Amino acid sequence: MSGISLTGAMSASTGKNLTLFSIVIPAHNEEESLPPTVRDIYAVMTRENVPHEIVVVDDGSKDQTWAVLQSLKAEIPTLAPVQNLGLHGFGRAVIFGLNHMKGDACTIMMADASDSPEHAVKYWRTLNEGWDCVFGSRFIKGGEVIDYPRVKLLVNRIANFLVRIGFNIRLNDTTNAFKAYRRGVIDGCRPFLSPHFNLTVEIPLKAIIRGYTWTVIPITWQNRKYGEAKLKIKEMGSRYFFICAYLWLEKYFSRGDYRKK
Repeated sequence: MSGISLTGAMSASTGKNLTLFSIVIPAHNEEESLPPTVRDIYAVMTRENVPHEIVVVDDGSKDQTWAVLQSLKAEIPTLAPVQNLGLHGFGRAVIFGLNHMKGDACTIMMADASDSPEHAVKYWRTLNEGWDCVFGSRFIKGGEVIDYPRVKLLVNRIANFLVRIGFNIRLNDTTNAFKAYRRGVIDGCRPFLSPHFNLTVEIPLKAIIRGYTWTVIPITWQNRKYGEAKLKIKEMGSRYFFICAYLWLEKYFSRGDYRKK
């Protein structure tokens, strides 16, 4: 499964070469997870000669997350930690990181090492083929999930099925945050409305609806080793429904007013 839209298939080679890859990581109480996560990302990006910055957003942590980031900054020259001192939430933290990134492309990764830096490198290289967006899927050939909680997996598959049907797209892993975009896509999808985890569907669905080119590659996901998961399913259902309903109206009733020009 390529997941390529017709628009993407016709124009994937038109994008400009990229110069800096911004890796945006929201972090709330991640003092244990961040050292191995950031070190691994830096090692892989350096080994693969990917020009990058690692923008970690401390989103109102109550533990030693900020102190840990300051310590890591001394050993990792591409680390660019920032503090979100305003309203908190996963979506707000990601948006704060996107507002502070210097790159002409970006990917969103988790602080808990659930996302693979090797796949981030594949994102970078695929973007440099000319795509506007590269989406990972854990549920196509070559993809994998490791130690995924059963209830969350069931909810995930139902939610992604409904998104596929409602928006008539082939992408089967819309809800996963780990995706990559050119800066033009991020700017073209503003303003963002989702303060929480519903941002994970707002960005890719907006990008698709607005006519940016996209393709899909297989990725893996593994459960965290430290700390607690931040996504609470019972708190997010209505928020996902809201943003999907909003974007469904844009897709079918906006008459293309917001499409890429």
